[in-house]
Amino acid sequence: MNAPLRFNEALIITGRAFKPFQCVAWAPQDGTGELSISVIDRTSTRLLGRSKIPSSTYSDPEQLAIVLLQSREELSSKGYSLDPWSMPE
Repeated sequence: MNAPLRFNEALIITGRAFKPFQCVAWAPQDGTGELSISVIDRTSTRLLGRSKIPSSTYSDPEQLAIVLLQSREELSSKGYSLDPWSMPE
């Protein structure tokens, strides 16, 4: 995947990266173009992690993959078990 990602594509990829947990992603209405993500447990009661990704990062597939892999590693280091994932091609 070499073409720049659109916002909706980045949302889908980000949501799949944190399975089996839920990933809530949105763009704040402040005009910054950031993608805000929160990863919550399967019962929707506990926040596991939160991050903001600038548009320059989420639109670049390689940079988005790096950020998502780092976030997955952080969750794994806290003891959360994630499903296998790789960046779509």
